Amino acid sequence: FLIASCSNVAVLYSISGKRCKSHLRILILSLSIADLLVTLLVMPLDAMWNIMIQWYADELSCKILNFGKLFAMYSAALVLVVISLDRHWAILYPLSFTSAGQRNRIMLWTAWIGSLLLASPQLFLFRLRTVSEANFTQCATHGSFPQRWQETTYNMFTFCTLFVTPLGVMIVCYTRILWEIGKQMKHKNELARSKNDLISKARLKTLKMTLVIVVSFMVCWTPYYLLGIWYWFQPEMIHLTPEYVHHSLFLFGLLHTCT
Repeated sequence: FLIASCSNVAVLYSISGKRCKSHLRILILSLSIADLLVTLLVMPLDAMWNIMIQWYADELSCKILNFGKLFAMYSAALVLVVISLDRHWAILYPLSFTSAGQRNRIMLWTAWIGSLLLASPQLFLFRLRTVSEANFTQCATHGSFPQRWQETTYNMFTFCTLFVTPLGVMIVCYTRILWEIGKQMKHKNELARSKNDLISKARLKTLKMTLVIVVSFMVCWTPYYLLGIWYWFQPEMIHLTPEYVHHSLFLFGLLHTCT
């Protein structure tokens, strides 16, 4: 929490100047804000919930906080998609540079609004459930789905929109980028060094940075979602794996906001 908070605030401060181009600055700004949302919403909520076990707040807090948690995770993933698409266009279609700013703003608005819409079902699914005999209250989706297959369908939809689709777009973008760079490298000796070559190097430097961010997303979140798939189709596995494994893999996923 401390590392992610301090580092992302530092990024916000560092890009407040005029040292990088505006269309790139707004992308990094959005990514830092999304990571801060994960840091400030997801991390404390998950930590306190694990400590207290049951839910001590009211039902409105139950709904809003779980909505905010998923919204933060969606925004972090979808902003990465926007960054990947921006790098894709910058490398493969360098002449579209003049329209990059407007295009990025449209994509970012789509990412943030899409995150709101995709996270909104949490407001209706989560509610307080009380076991009077044990004096135990929990904020859960229990009873929101009449049948098990409906819950599995919703979970799979969330899995696809939160992880599979963003990951697929990133892989396609960077595969095409690396393929294009490979073709250019073959003709490198035939090209004279010029101002355009320097611009190309600047783009490659930015590409390396964004590639590290995307690879970090893949490495950090893949184990957690693979465990989730196993659980959705074989719920009895919850008794086969220690609880600390679930928490550890989720914490490993959250390390993405630090990296």
